[in-house]
Amino acid sequence: MHSMPESVVILTGAGISAESGISTFRAADGLWEQHRIEDVATPEGFFRDPRLVHHFYNTRRRLLLSDPIRPNPAHTALARLEQQFGGEFLLVTQNIDNLHERAGSRNVVHMHGEMLKMRCQISERVFDIRGDISIEQRCRCCGEAGNLRPHVVWFGEMPLQMPRIIGALERCDLFIAIGTSGQVYPAAGFHDIARRHGAETMEINLEDTGSGFDYHICGKAGDTVPRFVDQLLEADRNKASSSRGK
Repeated sequence: MHSMPESVVILTGAGISAESGISTFRAADGLWEQHRIEDVATPEGFFRDPRLVHHFYNTRRRLLLSDPIRPNPAHTALARLEQQFGGEFLLVTQNIDNLHERAGSRNVVHMHGEMLKMRCQISERVFDIRGDISIEQRCRCCGEAGNLRPHVVWFGEMPLQMPRIIGALERCDLFIAIGTSGQVYPAAGFHDIARRHGAETMEINLEDTGSGFDYHICGKAGDTVPRFVDQLLEADRNKASSSRGK
């Protein structure tokens, strides 16, 4: 990097959670964990068969809450970066799990929603949930059964908190994408927004996605992210020490 950043935005994708045992979205065969995407991850699919959609997300929620699923070293390193970095920091994730929070991250934007939350389709109020959701379940705010849905952004829906994300990208000096293919918009455009406003960009992935980042680090997130965070924090400490010495 040409200079130590004052503001960092990090985007994480399915690759970082895959190392914790959470299966990634597979689009090549049109199936997601043996279900058609159109059936379990679209508003139309939920309208056609809400029971199937609830079953799909209930199963994934149980897996997320099971003992084997835990944050990995990449999650922990990003939490450490947030806690120790001296500048502005925002972590944006495409993942709907809570592994970043469990690792200690606090300034997290879940642009695709959260598995451990449900939403009333009438009032848009959001509630925490750790058990199953059913079509028979009555909503706390409207009292009606069948109005609750997973608080997850499906295909065809607008990602959450986009103004906050765009604002942070326009201010940042460094944008880092970790474990994401960079093919799905609007997240695929984050790199361009950051570069257009003068930021350096870095990709940390199993392989180079060919997306035009300034820097590429190839390898497993659990190995590469902790090393990079160590280097960044060391540079940040040296910069702070140098400033005090002037």
